[in-house]
Amino acid sequence: MRAALWFALLIVGCSNGAERSSDAAAPPPDLEAAAISAGIIPDPKATDIGGLFARDTDRVCIVPTALDYRIGVFVDYGEAQSCSGSGTVTRAGETLQIAFDDAPDCAFAVRYEGDRIVFPARVPAGCERLCSQRASLGALDVRRLSDSIAEARTLRGARGRLLCAQ
Repeated sequence: MRAALWFALLIVGCSNGAERSSDAAAPPPDLEAAAISAGIIPDPKATDIGGLFARDTDRVCIVPTALDYRIGVFVDYGEAQSCSGSGTVTRAGETLQIAFDDAPDCAFAVRYEGDRIVFPARVPAGCERLCSQRASLGALDVRRLSDSIAEARTLRGARGRLLCAQ
């Protein structure tokens, strides 16, 4: 009888251990996917990139055109230190590819997170043409201020030029 009881306990103990090890091998839940499905953060793949983005005195406008999108960027450090330019932007998932009209050698990819746009810390040297003094487009980080395309079209640069006009 003791041998049978010992054998039964051994089998039960092994099966519980097998269940635990399979649980331990399961990958952790994807927190971003869970937050998107709960509606805490927007799904970058399902949101339109058009609108007005801002942080402090930095502004980015994106408006649709017949073929793609126009983008305008205005960074204002004060004391005549600023950057402004406009160009085109194309989207590939969570990446936006920007090419500026006023500086053909200023093209790079930025991260799009639904309600946030993050520029890389280092941008091509050709982007200096869009800036005065020590200002830079590097590490620009803006959040959606408005979905309104009409409002985005009103963004002006340092010299008063409309940056997202078609």
